[in-house]
Amino acid sequence: MKISEQGIKLIKHFESLHDGDLLVIGLQPKLDPVGIWTVGYGHAVKVNGQFLRGISNKAKAYELFPCLTEQEACDLLNHDLDYFENFVSDLNVDLQQFQFDSLVSFAYNVGTGSLYRSTLLKVVRYTPNDEKAIERSFMMWNKGRIKGKLTVLPGLVRRRLSEAYMFNTGGLKFYF
Repeated sequence: MKISEQGIKLIKHFESLHDGDLLVIGLQPKLDPVGIWTVGYGHAVKVNGQFLRGISNKAKAYELFPCLTEQEACDLLNHDLDYFENFVSDLNVDLQQFQFDSLVSFAYNVGTGSLYRSTLLKVVRYTPNDEKAIERSFMMWNKGRIKGKLTVLPGLVRRRLSEAYMFNTGGLKFYF
């Protein structure tokens, strides 16, 4: 299964196209709230398979991704989505398109290992029609580690609510 345009809209809304340096034409990397360098629509920058982290690695991030166009950011997102689509498809869970989209968005944000080990996946497998349990399971993933402390991040609260809404209803709704 492939993610739909509605699913891509969800991801693009929350990842947003960002520009790390407004003084330079084009799109450069920026640090996400938990200190990982990202570029375009939330593409996590990696070196030797490890996330590039921290302000001290700014030069390396800019060396790897000095400047993207909007089209290159979209191409990078589409390339990344192939991996997450395949992962969610391989879970062998009977999903409708909008549920698939919601889980791809979730996995894109938290990673495939986190989805695989999550209560959310257990709930999806065994009680997929329990809307409250689905929402609670999404909402367990609204925190990030900031300066060593697990902190509720308002952007993740909004994203998880939108993903749960899409999973449960098929609708696209952004919470502000």
